Amino acid sequence: MASLNDITLRQLEYLVAVADTLGFRRAAERCHVSQPALSAQIQQLEAVLGVKLFERNARRVMPTPAGTALVARARRVLTEAEHLLKAAEGMGDPFAGPLHLGAIPTVAPYVLPEVVPALVKRYPKLRLRLREEKTAVLVRDMDEGRLDAALLALDAEQGQAMEHEIIAEDPFVVAAPPGHPLERKKEVRLRDLDDEDVLLLEDGHCFRSQTLALCTRVGAREVDFRATSLTTLAQMVMASGSVTLLPQLAVSRENRQGQLVVRPFAPPVPGRTLVLAWRQGHPRAEALRAIAGTLRSVWPGSTKPAKVRTAPSRR
Repeated sequence: MASLNDITLRQLEYLVAVADTLGFRRAAERCHVSQPALSAQIQQLEAVLGVKLFERNARRVMPTPAGTALVARARRVLTEAEHLLKAAEGMGDPFAGPLHLGAIPTVAPYVLPEVVPALVKRYPKLRLRLREEKTAVLVRDMDEGRLDAALLALDAEQGQAMEHEIIAEDPFVVAAPPGHPLERKKEVRLRDLDDEDVLLLEDGHCFRSQTLALCTRVGAREVDFRATSLTTLAQMVMASGSVTLLPQLAVSRENRQGQLVVRPFAPPVPGRTLVLAWRQGHPRAEALRAIAGTLRSVWPGSTKPAKVRTAPSRR
């Protein structure tokens, strides 16, 4: 019968890498080892566990049902091991060492260039590792321990047991080409979008879900084009003659040449709440709360910083 002494964390790391990449060569590259060394460790792990973990043939590698179940458990073991290391590091100085921080694409380019220098100055021993990804990827990576925290929109779907601090309120605005009828309005009411052609982001962006819900309420028509970024949305407004919705956070950059007609919404103003989120039980939770406070204090002026308060996760 296998014992804990027969299994290593390195073997579990290799197991997860093969499951993620579906290939021994790619897994070996990710783990910075030779393919024969990785394959030998997987075979040894299979022998110790007494189950076949992967189906292998010339075309593909695929986890067996037993492999799928054990990969999920291996992820949890590796996450807890990472927690152990970070907890030990945090006992000395929670503001020292690497901090893996993510941000959604409708936040990252408008915020990180301004707030990262402030974080580096405030926490000189902190080594920031930054990533820009869509919400689902960031939430998954926080759940699985690959990210410490992420800047998200609060009403986006969150993973299991996420905690967060509210950073800022980000109202939405309407952007239209010059000469559009909305140019005559000082404020736009949601019903003014009825029967308008509206450009939206592609699937996977939480900002798309938020703006699509607003457009659906009033009968606006989505144009048969889905942008990959807010920059593309702004450019396509000029090219197509349609309108779009932008977060206020992005306006100063996406309309820096004044080419768009930008109008605020009349109250009640639709918008999003931006948060710094992390998984429950994170060993540096108090440090992340302090970092959230620093983010609020240096947040770009195009959005309204939230009051300093802790907000429980909405589940």
